[in-house]
Amino acid sequence: ARLQSGDLTGAASLAAARLSDHPDDFDALYILAVSQRYQKRGSEALETLERLLQVRPDYGRAYQEMGHIHRALGLLDQAIHDFERAVALNPALPASWRALVELYTARNKLRKAAIARAQLDWLSSLPPELISVTSFMSEGRVYKAERLCRDFLQRNGHHFEAMRLLAELGVRAHAMEEAEFLLESCAVLEPRFFQGRFDYVKVLNGRQKFAQALQASTELVRDAPDNPYYKLQHASQHLTVGSYDTALEILDNLLKDLPDEPAVQMQRGHALKTIGRQEDAVNAYRAAYAIRPDFGDAFWSLANLKTYRFTDAEMRQMQAQERAKFVSTPDRYHLCFALGKAFEDAADFETAFDYYERGNRLKREELSYSADRMEADLSAQIDTCTEALFSAKRGAGALAPDPIFIVGLPRAGSTLLEQILASHSQVEGTMELPNILALAHRLDGRRRVDDEAVYPANLTSLTNEELTAFGEAFIRDTAMHRKATPFFIDKMPNNFRHIGLIHLILPNAKIIDARREAMACCFSGYKQLFAEGQDFSYGLEQIGRYYRDYVRLMDHWDRVLPGKVLRVQYEDVVSDLETQVRRILAHCGLPFEEACINFHQTERAVRTASSEQVRQPIFRSGLDQWRHFSPYLGPLREALGDEVLALGGAVTDDEGT
Repeated sequence: ARLQSGDLTGAASLAAARLSDHPDDFDALYILAVSQRYQKRGSEALETLERLLQVRPDYGRAYQEMGHIHRALGLLDQAIHDFERAVALNPALPASWRALVELYTARNKLRKAAIARAQLDWLSSLPPELISVTSFMSEGRVYKAERLCRDFLQRNGHHFEAMRLLAELGVRAHAMEEAEFLLESCAVLEPRFFQGRFDYVKVLNGRQKFAQALQASTELVRDAPDNPYYKLQHASQHLTVGSYDTALEILDNLLKDLPDEPAVQMQRGHALKTIGRQEDAVNAYRAAYAIRPDFGDAFWSLANLKTYRFTDAEMRQMQAQERAKFVSTPDRYHLCFALGKAFEDAADFETAFDYYERGNRLKREELSYSADRMEADLSAQIDTCTEALFSAKRGAGALAPDPIFIVGLPRAGSTLLEQILASHSQVEGTMELPNILALAHRLDGRRRVDDEAVYPANLTSLTNEELTAFGEAFIRDTAMHRKATPFFIDKMPNNFRHIGLIHLILPNAKIIDARREAMACCFSGYKQLFAEGQDFSYGLEQIGRYYRDYVRLMDHWDRVLPGKVLRVQYEDVVSDLETQVRRILAHCGLPFEEACINFHQTERAVRTASSEQVRQPIFRSGLDQWRHFSPYLGPLREALGDEVLALGGAVTDDEGT
């Protein structure tokens, strides 16, 4: 109230008093920073904002304040960067959009200025309640946002922006079906509400309705051809369905409209990497960080090629950006993982581990993973999926033999096995398909995290007809990823948690467990920053427990479904490729083909972190990389336990530890 009345000294005094007892009160920090800025104490305001961003790194209003300060100091490039980050975190900030209109216009970035002006005009047209809903959502006050949004809709009926916001809240709560219904209704009732249609494409994609999402995206860019961000999304949809040439054509044309938009270069880099054009991908990633020097994801994408080696200049730039005060948390942990890889390649293993550990800690703090909850979920699979269940459901499921599931832990060699199998004339390699995980989530229903799970216990009550329908839906929904081959691969590693479900709905599907020695597998996962999922991997103890629980569950599947799963040890593939290839093909009922031995010569799109490695012959150098970090891996050894460590053999380091 004092701030709004112009009593800057009184506002600052009250905020400081609050902070003396509650130093992490971000509201008080924000009020203090605003007061300091209005009093032209810019350096003090920046220090306060630095404290605020340590407490709330995703607080858009803090970046807006920084933008005002840097603009007043004449640091216009930094101000643009601040305001862009502010609206990325909280799109309901009119002051930031207004500043961007003026700054873009002054820099002759007229296309971006027009987009910012359109957003500002849109915000100006909205009721104050909906601007508040957007702000609450951006600040993590989801319950308050949903309550206000639902109340507004009850009083105002079909308000399309309110429906869109409620759909976005639904996405955050994993209520994807409700979100799709709301956005589909918006599209039908008001086709000119393009933002709703833009979100509709995202929800369709999230529900794995890829063909429908591409069609909706095609119609959106047809009806709103002047919005480059709709075109960027359209390119992404083409990438999802494997239309790489079309996607790259769209992205190349977008560079003319948005030459200084790093997201365009990043998207190009991902597409070029997937189809094996590594040199072009490198140039695209470099172009992205040239536009935004603290763009952590661009540096990590270079590291994630696995074969790229950073220059000394790039390493110095990454270190400087990682040390900078006002770097976002996602940029910082992307930089940490990239620096870990850079120093590992330089054989400075102590420094590399320091960066890996820092990146994992920052990422872990962002998540809410519980090893205890995961252990309970996997135990529920053991309790429910018994021999008696499979006997009772014999005869259920779709009989199609088409799918080959490759399961296990990430970084265990699943991409290598996929490349071997996809080199066979009868097998199509697709991607890590989300369909089984989505079905399991749907069976579990919408519930709070601490509510008792419904799945997998409800597998016992499903009828044979329902199980068959689920299997047929899987075959139908994955058809868009296939060509003319009789068999296809789903290499989603986390499907090992749902082998019981897979067997019930697709009893003739083949399953391969890609297994790697525990220490090597777990540490390889620990130093990998995943695009999504794999929340267990960001702590040595967490990933060790997960591996141990994985082994326990796979042992259960072997007991209740003997012969169902073929275990392929990565180290055995490296030491005797042909023997393992013949085992794999025999398990899948396929004749031997020499192309499977020469898998690195197969030209196909590969979307995972191992894309460049599987385009090379087998190499042994990766087997023991973890040993360089052995002195730091005590928590991992302890979490795994002696019994699990002994499974893979050859787990001692040079000191015999």
